[in-house]
Amino acid sequence: MYNSSCYNPSSFILVGIPGLEKIHIWIGIPFCVIYVVAIMGNCTLLYLIVVEHSLHEPMFFFLSMLATTDLMLSTATVPKLLNNFWLGEQEITFSGCLTQIFFLHFSSAVDSAILLAMAFDRYVAICFPLRYSAILTPRVIIKLVVGIVVRSFSIIVPAIFLVKRLPFCRTRVIPHTYCEHIGVARLSSADISINIWYGFSVLVTIVISDVIFIAISYTFILRAVFQLSSQGARQKALSTCGSHVCVILMFYTPAFFSILAHRFGHSVPRHVLILFANLYVAIPPALNPIVYGVKTKQIQEKFILLFSLKKM
Repeated sequence: MYNSSCYNPSSFILVGIPGLEKIHIWIGIPFCVIYVVAIMGNCTLLYLIVVEHSLHEPMFFFLSMLATTDLMLSTATVPKLLNNFWLGEQEITFSGCLTQIFFLHFSSAVDSAILLAMAFDRYVAICFPLRYSAILTPRVIIKLVVGIVVRSFSIIVPAIFLVKRLPFCRTRVIPHTYCEHIGVARLSSADISINIWYGFSVLVTIVISDVIFIAISYTFILRAVFQLSSQGARQKALSTCGSHVCVILMFYTPAFFSILAHRFGHSVPRHVLILFANLYVAIPPALNPIVYGVKTKQIQEKFILLFSLKKM
């Protein structure tokens, strides 16, 4: 029998990156820079979308949601990492760990759903340009947003209860910089088969299904683009999808690499996997606003106008 303290541990210890403890201070510097870039870039993007009426379109509304969840994702992990690396505060309360698990996985699930919604937006814009406003009405967008939030919340919340039910009598030392579902569950002294299978089902439900639907959307988009008679029209249509494709690759490529490495890369050193996992939650939120700022003409123009007005 497990005593009550096993089910309600006061705290866990986040080791950081095992094997690289001596250079934690130096590793924290690039992560701090990346986090500052993410905060400034996404906040600037949100400000432009809010104040500029010309950006009040479905695509930019989804982009503002992406920026919000990127801020949530990086803020849920990077500050604790820096606190660990620079101040040596490795302890995290049990409730704090559960909170980090929720926001980490919830924001990732929302990000994936938003990328799917943006793919649908590009599909409608290119395949049905004359009916774009009639299809993507404010009411439809609100329904999509509610669906995204409800789906992500209802899928991630059970994972929190699956961790909360576990006893932790064996060890409370987490060889990582943040709490994540399976990583914490593996510390338990009980059977975690349910956690593993639930984590796998979430992977199939969210990541794989979203990738399949995004691929289907772009199949229709490419077919419609190559049916255009003018080369200039084809280039213009493809350019509107360029930033979205870049963000998709930045989000899913490291995610699949991390999943495959954890499942099959047993020869990969643990510190490499943990370092890569931290880059996965830190770099996309920093690069997404930069990609859209460079690739999207409307945002680029408003960004230049904003800073030129400030200089005056």
